[in-house]
Amino acid sequence: MREYSELEKNRIAKLERLKAAGVEAYPTRAERTHTSAQALAAYAATEVADSHVPQGDYTVAGRIRAIRVMGKSAFAHIEDGDGRLQLYLKINDVGAEAYQLFVDGFDLGDFIQASGGLFKTKTGEATLWVRSFRMLAKAISPLPAAKEEVVDGEKRVYSAFDNPEARYRERYADLAVNAEVREIFRARARIVSAIRRFLDGNGFLEVETPVLQPLYGGAAARPFTTHHNQLKQDLYLRISFELYLKRLLVGNLERVYEIGRDFRNEGVSFKHNPEFTQLEFYWAYADYEQVMALTEQMISTVAQDVLGTMKVQYQGQTLDLTPPWRRLTMRDAILERSGVDIDAGPDAASLYALMQAKGIKTDPGAARGKLIDVLLSEFVEAHLQQPTFIIDYPRDISPLAKAKPGNPNVVERFEAYLAGMELCNAFTELNDPFDQEARFVEMGRDYGADAEETHPLDEDYLRAMRYGMPPNGGFGMGIDRLTMLLTDKSTIREVLLFPHLRQREGE
Repeated sequence: MREYSELEKNRIAKLERLKAAGVEAYPTRAERTHTSAQALAAYAATEVADSHVPQGDYTVAGRIRAIRVMGKSAFAHIEDGDGRLQLYLKINDVGAEAYQLFVDGFDLGDFIQASGGLFKTKTGEATLWVRSFRMLAKAISPLPAAKEEVVDGEKRVYSAFDNPEARYRERYADLAVNAEVREIFRARARIVSAIRRFLDGNGFLEVETPVLQPLYGGAAARPFTTHHNQLKQDLYLRISFELYLKRLLVGNLERVYEIGRDFRNEGVSFKHNPEFTQLEFYWAYADYEQVMALTEQMISTVAQDVLGTMKVQYQGQTLDLTPPWRRLTMRDAILERSGVDIDAGPDAASLYALMQAKGIKTDPGAARGKLIDVLLSEFVEAHLQQPTFIIDYPRDISPLAKAKPGNPNVVERFEAYLAGMELCNAFTELNDPFDQEARFVEMGRDYGADAEETHPLDEDYLRAMRYGMPPNGGFGMGIDRLTMLLTDKSTIREVLLFPHLRQREGE
């Protein structure tokens, strides 16, 4: 059982005194009639000449953020989801017993309900003149990293965390004390809503596909594995929606999308979390050129809707999302930055030799696709600050994409980069079941035991393709990374409510 601090013990003692006085510290219901913003707006619309006389009848509720006691009267600030509002309590109005209960029993962080009329103080602040109040929830623990101090007779709380990891571990407290953190997640919700409006407006249908899958696929990643006891079957948390969404194209749903969670049992970083939110869409009769145009239109429209501009401030620079975005082939991008021509290394051995000649250290046993990934990540990505489409990828690293006409070694694939980060990935999708089966087999042969990079052969998906799949373009984008870019955050942990962290000792 945890040991309570002296401050917590003091608050527990107050709780017991409140109970002894017949005060319900955690009542079943609240009776709020207005949020703080609604009350202030209603008062502003009806304010009379004598603003020092309380007007209207409002019942508000919120967390106490400041208390200032001045003998027989007291001021307090409460905060709710809409903002802050000042309360004024006077012993003659609420009664001596109730007033003393407030002074002795209420603390910063407690939730309070208060009723009364609004007036303006001498300083011009709209304030609720309290006629009655009650406790809604007694806070036993003070908010983390919060110092309670009295300045000029006013008790105040300082609401900044000193340690970012503590904020992530106790996000509930982080949200409680940091309004700017709450705004990140409001912005995230607006981003998702704007994406849905855009896709719905372009004729796409939102669908749901299985999270638990008998066979993972659609990406090169290590899955999380679980077991269904009754079915006596191993299942996988999905790493992608792709293969299920494309099955729907076979069923004549021509434009489909899903926004949901994917899970990848791999490393964490400033831009990776094992559990993340993904958008994928698939568009029958479209190719990667059409998907590219839709992508830049969608992301710029979302920025305009959420931020009111297509010029986004991110980590000290301005990213101009206005279409059209720059297009650069992967071959040209790598050649420009590393001096290596990947077309001159058509297999792993020859490409490795070219990299060695340039002094680029890498694994001599790596597959060609892995070598290309090294060149892209080490030499190119950091230079892709303004929106850029890297297009036309080697077939080796794109097992689900269709080859470019006239060049069987290159596929119609693009990735969009902003601020040195990959934001999305898209293809002209492969719809030939025999070619797809050969690609699965080839990937298994090239990558061998490297489980992180294999695409399992999915016979049910091939069965669906054999019924006939229309030509189509597909797209995948991380919602978390887009939120990072649009909220100017340098780590994915800032835009996840509950990011995964290493377990603390003793827990």
